[in-house]
Amino acid sequence: MKVIACTYSEHAAEILEIFNDAILNSTALYEYKPRSMETMAQWFKNKEAGNVPVIGAVNEAGTLLGFASYGTFRAFPAFKYSVEHSVYVHPIHRAKGVGRALLLQAIDAARAQDLHVLVGAIDADNAGSIALHESVGFTHSGTIKEAGFKFGRWLDLAFYQLKLVTPAQPVDGLRSE
Repeated sequence: MKVIACTYSEHAAEILEIFNDAILNSTALYEYKPRSMETMAQWFKNKEAGNVPVIGAVNEAGTLLGFASYGTFRAFPAFKYSVEHSVYVHPIHRAKGVGRALLLQAIDAARAQDLHVLVGAIDADNAGSIALHESVGFTHSGTIKEAGFKFGRWLDLAFYQLKLVTPAQPVDGLRSE
């Protein structure tokens, strides 16, 4: 397995396949309808505009096994050091260490960008994802009961966070620098 930077031209179709599997077959994404290539184009544009990495794991043949990224946690200036991350692995490559490798790379990328908190919003029944996050130091920070409704049932959304020691000198924007 090799870790790479994903691009629209090389990886959008494979990322779309992974997203759509999660949408149609799991509660990893609280969405109902599959995404389109048009949504992928905008997704990649947003990542590029925000200087956000899209980290992939590929096998020897170059097939995308999974990907990780992060984005705005909340769209207010004081949250600029917090991001919500996501890790998705193709169903046939799960439970093989791909998700862990991707999550660790996302953590490293967040440190390199001087971020402070990574937030994972995880379906409370997703024991595998919760165990993965806890294994690398994430802690439970709260659960919103019945936050979503999918597959004919209410879904509880658990939040997990990892605090980083970065940035060394945070600024709040209230004072002149």
